[in-house]
Amino acid sequence: MTIRFEQEGPVAILTIDRPKVHNALDFETSDALVDAWMRFRDDDALRVAVLTGAGERAFCAGADLRNVGEFYKTLTSAQRLRRSEQVPGLGGITKNLAIDKPTLAAVNGHCLAGGLELALACDLRIASENATFGLPEVTRGMLPGAGGTQRLPRLVGPERALDLILTGRRIDAPEAERIGLVTRVVPQAELRDAALAVARAIAENGPLAVRAAKAAVWRGLDLPLEEGLRLEQLIAEPIRQSEDAREGPRAFLEKRKPEFKGR
Repeated sequence: MTIRFEQEGPVAILTIDRPKVHNALDFETSDALVDAWMRFRDDDALRVAVLTGAGERAFCAGADLRNVGEFYKTLTSAQRLRRSEQVPGLGGITKNLAIDKPTLAAVNGHCLAGGLELALACDLRIASENATFGLPEVTRGMLPGAGGTQRLPRLVGPERALDLILTGRRIDAPEAERIGLVTRVVPQAELRDAALAVARAIAENGPLAVRAAKAAVWRGLDLPLEEGLRLEQLIAEPIRQSEDAREGPRAFLEKRKPEFKGR
């Protein structure tokens, strides 16, 4: 089993379990991760997912070049393009697999190449103090092709992204936090608890509102402000009519914890 799927209440924990190869993704592992994401997506009882890697040395070192690289050598350019457009990306969520629930990467150790692209595809990233980040593809004569050239500039700005992409250099956890690549850095021993604390805090909120807020942020990110504000209202209005939107204020007035039903 190369992907472990655990459930702690409404939180799913997805662990890439190939520590001997720095949790690199071969096709079997990538496909298993796709299945895990779909299991999370389709289970209404699960509200937040945490993705991490087994052991302390690596979150994920990207694609297992011994497996994936050899496969792609057998494809024509047209076949590669067709696969890119139709098949879920590396690890599932990097391309062609939409997850409307919040996702969080708990980054332990090396987070490189496709591993960083996988973390970038999550909504939030928390790192351990020993984490390192990089997109070294150009040093191997390749391009970061699982979203790195698109998601990283949107997150940290084009100049900082190009610095990492064009040099292939690695950065440590404090620098990753300084440039906005991760939201916080914690000691290695505290990473799982810190990630689960954030996940549980999100899971306690109204699930319809959480999903709608995520959609509003990502869909509005590249819109002019006026269009984004209109999109926000279009997304918000159905939420205002929900049972959860009535339960929240009622619970506040009654000084109790709300019981959201997701409807």
